[in-house]
Amino acid sequence: MIPRKLEKPLKLAATRYPVVTVTGPRQSGKTTLVQIVFSGHQYVSLEDPEQRTFAVADPWGFLEQFEDCVILDEVQRAPDLFSYIQTIVDSADHPGKFILTGSQNFLLLRTIGHSLAGRCAALHLLPFSLSELMDWPDLPLTDIGRRIPSKRDPSTLDLFQWLFTGCYPRIHDKNLPAQDWLKNYMLTYIERDVRDLVNIGDLEAFQRVMGLCAGRTGQLLNLNSIATDCGVTHTTVRRWLSVLEASFIVMMLHPHHQNFNKRLIKSSKLYFVDTGLLCYLLRIRHAQDMMLHASRGAIFESFVVSELYKRALHEAHEPDLYFWRDSAGHEVDIIIDRGTELIPVEIKSGKTLTPDFFKGLDFWKKISGNQVGPAALIYAGDHSLRQKDHTVYAWWNF
Repeated sequence: MIPRKLEKPLKLAATRYPVVTVTGPRQSGKTTLVQIVFSGHQYVSLEDPEQRTFAVADPWGFLEQFEDCVILDEVQRAPDLFSYIQTIVDSADHPGKFILTGSQNFLLLRTIGHSLAGRCAALHLLPFSLSELMDWPDLPLTDIGRRIPSKRDPSTLDLFQWLFTGCYPRIHDKNLPAQDWLKNYMLTYIERDVRDLVNIGDLEAFQRVMGLCAGRTGQLLNLNSIATDCGVTHTTVRRWLSVLEASFIVMMLHPHHQNFNKRLIKSSKLYFVDTGLLCYLLRIRHAQDMMLHASRGAIFESFVVSELYKRALHEAHEPDLYFWRDSAGHEVDIIIDRGTELIPVEIKSGKTLTPDFFKGLDFWKKISGNQVGPAALIYAGDHSLRQKDHTVYAWWNF
């Protein structure tokens, strides 16, 4: 097994909380991780029809069969269990008693979140990060802009192939053709997870919304535009986007509130967690087709945002990632909010550094005063260096 960065926070959480949840997209490696970390626990998958029927019909009887610690996999398939788990851990607060996994962020549901409040550590496992697959140490978010990682060998990496393949573990473990696997993944996701989360009568319209979202990656979210193009209501699009976010297909980057006496854009920006899935939805069928594709910049930007999200979540931290844009069009792609400082990060898909790459960062530093932290630029080239007052990172070295 390729070591996962979440392993250490997962072990620590199980010494502090009676319930530990690990959520993430389907096929992100949750089951493999918890079975390895908690090899002495009993294991039950609620994808098994017999176990699920037992859990739904007789929750007390189902839970009482486990005298020791237990892993309940895909536990969102029997949501009534959460209230019974609350009663058990309230009477016997045993650290690591229940390890729960699910392919939906079920803690967003009001009834479940209330049941486990204060009793549960919530962790999220996304598909592989670049550093996990390459066995490189992560550069902490607090160090971005301050130093450049060393001793990394990118000789086996190709940017377009990496973006095209994506990071789902099974593709890499089994060396599978990415597009074939992703096609079947999408069918499984829509037929199972989407129907579980919300009653969607028109699955074809839902797929169209996903395609429209793919075409708008990295752009300001305009629900009315998507609704008009797809022929559904604004409310329906909002509800379906919540489904995509809860199942870790997309992520939202919200605008930073700091205005510096400027009128700010208030809409969020949408990105896909996995660039391989994004390429599939954009109908990109070969890695090299990306070189001249209109969405090349958006795909690269989605990759960088996703990598930073993974870095935070796999360390059991809140991402604290935003973007900044004013009404005049000045923009910084990512703001890392560290509380005492704001770290601006610009993303460029070009391979050749030009002065234009730094315009957004220079404007930000000019108006932000003492709050600005070290500025960083991540681009599609291969050289990391210090230039002017900025730290420049190659796409594989941040």
